[in-house]
Parts: sequence; C-alpha cells; structure tokens
Amino acid sequence: MLWVIRFSGFFSAAMVMIVLSPSLQSFPPAEAIRSSRLNSYLRLPSFQVSSSPGSLDDRFTFRKASEFRNADECGFVDPQTTGVCDPSLVHVAITLDIQYLRGSIAAVHSILQHSLCPENIFFHFLVSEADLETLVRSTFPQLKFKVYYFDPEIVRNLISSSVRQALEQPLNYARNYLADLLEPCVRRVIYLDSDLVVVDDISKLWSTNLGSRTIGAPEYCHANFTKYFTNNFWSDDRFSGTFRGRKPCYFNTGVMVIDLGKWRRVGFTKRIERWMEIQKSDRIYELGSLPPFLLVFAGRVAPIGHRWNQHGLGGDNVRGSCRDLHSGPVSLLHWSGSGKPWLRLDSRKPCPHDALWAPYDLYGHPH
Repeated sequence: MLWVIRFSGFFSAAMVMIVLSPSLQSFPPAEAIRSSRLNSYLRLPSFQVSSSPGSLDDRFTFRKASEFRNADECGFVDPQTTGVCDPSLVHVAITLDIQYLRGSIAAVHSILQHSLCPENIFFHFLVSEADLETLVRSTFPQLKFKVYYFDPEIVRNLISSSVRQALEQPLNYARNYLADLLEPCVRRVIYLDSDLVVVDDISKLWSTNLGSRTIGAPEYCHANFTKYFTNNFWSDDRFSGTFRGRKPCYFNTGVMVIDLGKWRRVGFTKRIERWMEIQKSDRIYELGSLPPFLLVFAGRVAPIGHRWNQHGLGGDNVRGSCRDLHSGPVSLLHWSGSGKPWLRLDSRKPCPHDALWAPYDLYGHPH
C-alpha cells in the first residue's frame, strides 16, 4: 500500500508539472559583468579561480543551459549597449553560496525558461565566497549579471542564534543591504531566495503596483503573528508598541519586490540594524533575518497574490516534513523550511512536490 501512495503523490506532482511548464525559449549572447564597486558593503578580496584538486570546479559541475531568446514582441536588445542602468531591464537579486548553489542555479534557470523576454532580465548575485562568477558564466554564457561581494563582517556581530543554523549565515542578511550594494540607478529589484523556482513570467511580478509602500510581498494574515516574537517582546510596550496603529501580517522575505529609491530615502537598513541590536540584548525573537523585516514593514506591505509564493514546501524548520501545495494558482514554488529538494532527491527520499523542482536542476557530476 505504501508504494501505491508514494506513486500517487509523484503522479500528482508530474501532472502539476505538465500544467505549469510553458514552451522553452532561448536568447543570444549578452555581456556578463563583474561589479567594481568598492565600499564598506562590497570589498572584493583578491583571488584567482583555481583548477587544482579540491577547487570549486571539482566540487560543482553544472551543465550549460540552453540559450533563451526574447519573443518578437519584446523588441531588439543590443547586448553591447545594454547596461545595468537600462530602464527596460527587470532586476532580480539572488544570493550565491556553496550550500545553496544548486538551488540558486535552478532558480535562475526557471526564471529564464518561463520568461517571454529573458534578455531583459538582469541578475544581481550576492556572494561571500570566491570563484562563483566563473561558474555562473560557464552555466549561463548569455546571462546579464553582476556579482557583488558581501562582507560577512558587516553583520556578524549583529546576528543572534536561531532555531536553525542555516538562518544564522551572514549572507542570509545581505538582502538588508541591497539599497547600498546595487547602483543608485537601480530603483526597483525583485529579491528571491535560492530554494525556489518560478513557473510564470517574472515580468508579472516586476509590474507589481507598490503604491506608497516600499516593499511588496504575499501576506498571510491568517497566520499566528504572535509566534514570531518572544514573550519578552509582547510583555514590554517599548517593543510591542511598534505595531500600535498597524495591522501586521506575516510575510515571507524570500520573495519581495523592493522600491530601492524609497528604501534609500528613509534609511530602512539602519532601522533593521537597530532591531538586530535590540535582539542581541533583549532576545525578542527566535528566527533569523525575518523578524526585523516584520518589525519594520509588517502592516505596511503592498499585497501580492499568494500564487507568487507557494512557500513551506521544505517543511518546518526542524524536521523538514513533506507539505502539500496551498490551494489556488501557482506562479512560484518555494521550499522554505529545512528540507531542500536537491538533498531529498539525492537521498532518494523525496517529497512528491520535489519532482516539480527537478526539471530546472542543471547539476551534473564531473565524471
């Protein structure tokens, strides 16, 4: 009976995959540029790509992705003249690190595969390790992208222990500094986590009307908001009073549309850092980078349809148990939680919906 249930789950996931997958597209060569900004947030260390045994190339090998071209209605894009400040570009920021590299590559692949105008997408990769630029370029030779080195020391003394060690990694906090890292001409960006795939045209998410808000994200007002903070927080009016006059709802920071112009004018990075400092002394929450965002933005978020963050597919933060999709249409599948699809697939103990991630996986062993 067990094998029947498991087969049924995979069959259901495969059927969803058929519904979600549009036709493939490809695009011509485009310039891949490396960031040259050198400031307190972006200090590039001196390094060379190594070809010696044990190097990154030996540990990670990815197949080269197919080329993706703009559809006719997108118009002509000259890769020799299109720079990061081109107003026609869709800007997407994603972190790259060794632990989640396979997920990041799959996320990029999914975005390109489902975009009507993939040549109009510019990726901003945030890294804290060397050699990753070469790997990205070899996997996506035509990709428009920039690599930004985020110095872990910027946030190391601000990070508190969390329920899961992965949430304590400094690069997990790089999203707080996008307004400082990215060029001033980049006034809007989509931030995406590394454990997701996009199964719709990302330009739809890009066109979100933020109104007077600084960020947009799918909100979940039915969630128990009080659980994201400790009793110490709720019992002290100095802290809990920050939500007075607001109707705060939980939102997941793994999918956000951010108005960087407004962020810079108000100085939201400093506000987030201030709550992180309070956390160090008063222990007002248990999760990693999420609570400071809730403290600053909850109740002040431009709502985005839930289809753009079908989150929780990684299970809870401890066991990583299997979970079903939420009801309704799907534009983005997000394996938030401790269980990651590439690890479960490799262990041959996948959850049914991990089969929806697999078609975007470009990982391949050297031999």
